[in-house]
Amino acid sequence: MQYRQVEELLLQSLEQELGGEKIYDTALNCVINPDLRREWMRYLDETKTHVTALTKVCEEMSIDPAKETPGRAIIRKMGVALRDAIDSSRSAGNAAEAELVAAECVVLAETKDHLDWELLGKCAEHMSGSAARTLYAAYEQIENQEDKHLYHSRGFCRELWMQYLGMHAILPPPEETEQVTTAIGAAEAAQEAEERR
Repeated sequence: MQYRQVEELLLQSLEQELGGEKIYDTALNCVINPDLRREWMRYLDETKTHVTALTKVCEEMSIDPAKETPGRAIIRKMGVALRDAIDSSRSAGNAAEAELVAAECVVLAETKDHLDWELLGKCAEHMSGSAARTLYAAYEQIENQEDKHLYHSRGFCRELWMQYLGMHAILPPPEETEQVTTAIGAAEAAQEAEERR
């Protein structure tokens, strides 16, 4: 394994989580659905713990958690772009559309988070020593949360779109009510939603 690349992944992941806090703060200004509001408030709290966990991993690996890299700067810009999209939609004045844009931006951000944590888990498997134990402990704590963040937010986004389009929407979505944490579970929940329409 290449240490410099692991460091880059850790720093990008930390930046993604820091940006995720801001994305949730911004998205919560657009939420209409009370179930989604509760969900995102919980995800915001969990995201803050993810920042703490990644900071601890960096410190354990003697990586400055504030270190700037070109990749980290790009991740930060992507987060700003997502927040700007949410703010622009909110400023346009259509609350339902702003909620949809916020949901889509959360799904985009959570897709990157999900990938990062999957890769961090692979890194932990190939490392040794206290850094490996710290990273693996963070992975074990957070991976399941990231699965929920992605699959549940994606389900909410789909059903909010169905509602917006004037079709039968299932809110909260099956991903939420069935506590989906896998891609297979998400596919089954989407199929269940289709069958219930």
